[in-house]
Amino acid sequence: MQTDLSKYSIGDYRAGPKFKVLTWYLVNYFIFFSSIPFPSKFKVMLLRFFGAKVGVGVIIKPLVRIKNPWRLIVGNHCWIGEEVWIDNIEQVVIGNHVCLSQGAILLTGNHDYTKSNFPPKYDQVKIEDGVWICAKAIVCPGVVCKSHSILTVNSVATKDMEEMKIYSGNPAIFVRNREING
Repeated sequence: MQTDLSKYSIGDYRAGPKFKVLTWYLVNYFIFFSSIPFPSKFKVMLLRFFGAKVGVGVIIKPLVRIKNPWRLIVGNHCWIGEEVWIDNIEQVVIGNHVCLSQGAILLTGNHDYTKSNFPPKYDQVKIEDGVWICAKAIVCPGVVCKSHSILTVNSVATKDMEEMKIYSGNPAIFVRNREING
């Protein structure tokens, strides 16, 4: 058996109404993925307009990509750094006081490589309160990053991360406990 991409299909997945998806694509490209530092309050307003649930005090830096804002929940006082990619084909939930550093990626889609037509698979991502996803780190579909956990630079979370623990590597493994002083 071999992979046969001529039989590939996205199945019954639909991002949303075509007009809404197209309009968001333009807003995402020209406002969010722009290097022009549009104010965070403006970006938050646009996200809410497109159906995202966004708390107060959220900072969104330039060059951010968000696939489907209507599948996004962001808590209070979060930082979304430059070049963050929220590839939310499924729902992404981000708690309060979360930091997504430069180039971090949250993925909700993958493929079933055991089938010849390579069909897509989707699963949510949940980032709980106080989590830090460091620069260039990747959170894979279905992963829960529990309260105040850290995923270090260039690491890949393929499994849930326990609270108050630091993970590193590809795939990310536990390296030490997180201590917060003062």
